[in-house]
Amino acid sequence: MIRNLTQTFTMSNSSNQFTYVDDNQELSIASIRTGDLEQGIYKHIKHDNKQDNTGLSSGKKKPYLPKFPDRSTFRVDFDGPKDPCHPYFYPLWRKILCSFSAALTTFSITFGSTIFAQGSENLMEICNVSYTVASLTTSLFVLGFASGPIIFCPISELFGRKIVLIISCFGYVCFTFAVASGKDLQTIMLCRFFAGFVGGGPLAVAPGVLTDLFQPKDRPRTITIFPMVFFSGSMLGPVVGGFVTRSKNLGWRWNSYVSGMIGSLALLCTCFVLKETHHPTLLTKKAQSLRKQTGIWGFYATQEDITIDWKAIARENVAKPMIFLITEPIILLLSIYNAFIYGMVYAFLSIIQMVFSGIYGWKAGVFQLPYLSMLLGVFVGGAIIVYFELSYNHKSETTKGSPIPETKLPPIMIGGSTFVIGIFLFGWTGNYPNKTHWILPVIGTFFIGNGIILVYLPSITYIIACYPSVAASASASNMYLRTTFAASFPLFSRQMFGNLTIRWASTMLGCVGILLLPVPSLFYKFGARARGRSKYAKK
Repeated sequence: MIRNLTQTFTMSNSSNQFTYVDDNQELSIASIRTGDLEQGIYKHIKHDNKQDNTGLSSGKKKPYLPKFPDRSTFRVDFDGPKDPCHPYFYPLWRKILCSFSAALTTFSITFGSTIFAQGSENLMEICNVSYTVASLTTSLFVLGFASGPIIFCPISELFGRKIVLIISCFGYVCFTFAVASGKDLQTIMLCRFFAGFVGGGPLAVAPGVLTDLFQPKDRPRTITIFPMVFFSGSMLGPVVGGFVTRSKNLGWRWNSYVSGMIGSLALLCTCFVLKETHHPTLLTKKAQSLRKQTGIWGFYATQEDITIDWKAIARENVAKPMIFLITEPIILLLSIYNAFIYGMVYAFLSIIQMVFSGIYGWKAGVFQLPYLSMLLGVFVGGAIIVYFELSYNHKSETTKGSPIPETKLPPIMIGGSTFVIGIFLFGWTGNYPNKTHWILPVIGTFFIGNGIILVYLPSITYIIACYPSVAASASASNMYLRTTFAASFPLFSRQMFGNLTIRWASTMLGCVGILLLPVPSLFYKFGARARGRSKYAKK
């Protein structure tokens, strides 16, 4: 094997460069020290000191080496189907451990986004600021983890998932502990932003880990894990934060300590449990190993030819998404719908407190428990999404092609309806504690949580299905609008519900939900026509 391969190399002794010839053109690969590798190559080469037909000589009667064949001969790939090194064929226990590690990193960042909000009133007293200013600690964090994926996405595609998750978790832990020990409001806010920014890696990379591990036919059951874990962190954060803040032995700073501890656990799992899953990165490591073991420098992976073009990244992830929000009605309307629904998660950080603490008189820690009802609604919604995705895949198999993207819209129709039911039930029963039992607004939060995930995930998958060639830019459009709403809602939701009262503020939000209800139905009927008029959408 070594003999046959080494006979294909050409070498310039004067420049210490190894080159290969492709289509009669020499391409310099790398300047390396020849040393033992040079001797190893010469050992297997039949010397031929004759000049070639060009009439040129390499000098000093050095031998001519055979020309290098097609470079693809040395391209490294997986060893066919069922290759145990391919993430698709990892043992089930390994897939579970990798999925758990990726999910834990996601949970830690979203958990940290909401747990600190439970100490806002303490921050108001200590720093002598308004509730709006104290709420900036949450808004800045959300803006941070919306910005991080712009950098982490391309890095993970070049260097792999694991290194990005390690860096992200480490940075998140450092800044979170800095928040816990911050001596002034400026330090706390600055560190909260950077904790979100550096910690935003899992939001971009964790779905990729699941995609790497599972084949398309298995993904409907697994890819839904990500949004469920995502919202689990957001909704369990206030519950834990309420009890921590109330504790006499802990206090509001421990919200950050607890968040940092969970982040540390995620970091340990990422370092010692998570195995690299990015297919091109695994092939790069395989090529490096082959070059080292055989001394044959020609082995390569396609990934090694790729470099980061930051101008292209800025164009694809910043400029183009903004253009899409203006020129693509599918992206614009569904992103507005998605952003409104997602923003409600952070609006309820203050709304639940106003209802169950201010009206029903529940104590800190207890009044956050309705978030568990909302989380239950998320899990039920996730099960509904899995059912529709399995049906979508079944149609793909029976029709031997992809069904039209509009088949992904029915869950949004269901979710929009359950959200409207939930917000009206929550507002009109939670405003009358003497006439209605507390279970009614709690049931309302269940329907709200159910509506949130049924709108959130299918709207993203529909956009990706409509714009497969520019999926990254289309998804970024949705993300920017979504995080803008999520960051802004905590800044005005408390004042809005305080001035309009619970029932009328909920009515206003419910009416917005009603106005958005026709959006999925509109695209279900006219989506093909809208895609036909777009130069980017799938026809």
